Amino acid sequence: MIHLETAAQPVIKMIQSSEYFKTLIIGMKKGMVWKEHKKTVPNRLIVTEGSVTYKETGKSIALNKYDDLEIPLHIIHRPEANEDSLCFLIQV
Repeated sequence: MIHLETAAQPVIKMIQSSEYFKTLIIGMKKGMVWKEHKKTVPNRLIVTEGSVTYKETGKSIALNKYDDLEIPLHIIHRPEANEDSLCFLIQV
């Protein structure tokens, strides 16, 4: 992924978008943390390389290659990279 080698934070790129959905690719180096945020539209996180940990208050879910997770609405959360990782985020 472009610029991931020198990035200090996750690299996010929109790869497809319409009025009904968005597909983004997210690159994170080992140890990177995506800042805490919450979603207001349905999202599914799909790990295609590496592994990440999805964290929200009182909950931690390990996601490895080819795992996916529907992210709950209105819940503050953050993904953390356990190793160099690529993920798709699909918003509908």
